[in-house]
Amino acid sequence: MEEDHLTKEPHISDPRINDRIRVPEVRLVGPSGEQVGVVRVEDALRLAAEADLDLVEVAPDARPPVAKLMDYGKFKYESDMKARDARRNQAHTVLKEIRFRLKIDEHDYATKKGHVERFLKGGDKVKVMIMFRGREQSRPEMGMRLLQRLAEDVEELGHVESVPRQDGRNMTMVLGPNTKKSEARSQQRRDRQAREEAQQNDAATSS
Repeated sequence: MEEDHLTKEPHISDPRINDRIRVPEVRLVGPSGEQVGVVRVEDALRLAAEADLDLVEVAPDARPPVAKLMDYGKFKYESDMKARDARRNQAHTVLKEIRFRLKIDEHDYATKKGHVERFLKGGDKVKVMIMFRGREQSRPEMGMRLLQRLAEDVEELGHVESVPRQDGRNMTMVLGPNTKKSEARSQQRRDRQAREEAQQNDAATSS
């Protein structure tokens, strides 16, 4: 009974490794992802020691559990770095808001679309809101068409994260950037450097 309890206990975020794996056999995966097959845990530990690697239980609920040969220290470090980068990108992503009128003219539409594009290029999400006035509330299909048009016009920069939804006098849609915040900043730096170099070249040519 004790062994069954231990088999169910681990969490994916903190897997059992090496001598902490308390099962008679595992389905072994090699360091490059190759399938070795079902082996006794003693044999798997021996192979890990010979390769100077760790035996890590990656699927404890499988029967038998799946274990992989890997450098656990390196794996943990890389996982922590990825999680930290994900938190950093998430923390820096801002939800901008742009409001449209249902009967918007082409000039205003182009201006507002430009704002949406700038936000998406910067790696930020955009909440697009249409405010219905009076009888316009009875024409939700017009708001839907306007939001779908906008989504299509900016699809190279962003995608629909939250589909158009009507809430009383408003209809909203959320667009997410296709580029991460960190990548957008890097691209902005490259563009700025390219402009500066072009200006320097122009100045040198004219002089």
